[in-house]
Parts: sequence; C-alpha cells; structure tokens
Amino acid sequence: MKNKEVTREDIEQALRRAICHIEGARERWDERISSGLNDEELEQALRYELGIAGGQCGPDMLSIDYQRAGFKIWASWGITNTYSDAPVLEGRNTMEMTRQICGIRDPADKQMSLL
Repeated sequence: MKNKEVTREDIEQALRRAICHIEGARERWDERISSGLNDEELEQALRYELGIAGGQCGPDMLSIDYQRAGFKIWASWGITNTYSDAPVLEGRNTMEMTRQICGIRDPADKQMSLL
C-alpha cells in the first residue's frame, strides 16, 4: 500500500476525517448544512474543526495530517512529511471541497438560489 496513488475519493475521505475528528462535529456540520454558511462562516467552522494541527494513521489505512493555518490537509498511503510533501488540499480548495462534499450552500450566492 505504500506506493498506492491517492485518489479523489481518498482526498474526500481525508477531508471528512480532518473536519470530523472532534466530538460533536457531525451534529455541528448538520446544523451548518441546514442553515448554509457564507465564506467567513465557513472559514470559522474550518478553523474550529481542524484545530491547530493533527493527524491519523495506522496499518493499511490512509494517513492524514491537517493544520488550521492555510486549511492544509495531507493524505498518503505511506508516511506523510508535512514539511516536504505538498498538501492534497489547502486554502480555498479546502473550502470549496467542503462545500461540495457536505452540500453547504452559501446564502449570499444569489445565483444558486435561482436553481
């Protein structure tokens, strides 16, 4: 598994694990999804859920690391080096993928309300 390619599904899984590692996260995300979040609110939610930094790994599982600064998320089927490896998500891309996979609408986006 060490050299296995990281897929989009792996990246989505890494994001979900990174933003749902604190107790009660699923309930908080359910509330956020139902009310919608503008960009500033989504940034605040990600800051809270990512925490300062963290990670998860184990035998035969996707290793992830994440940090609040820059909304960076790393994912690898081997060992991740957060100093030399590029994150699979960061900044605006993390926000956009969070909106997409969680289904969080932006109440300020008038175009989306027309659909």
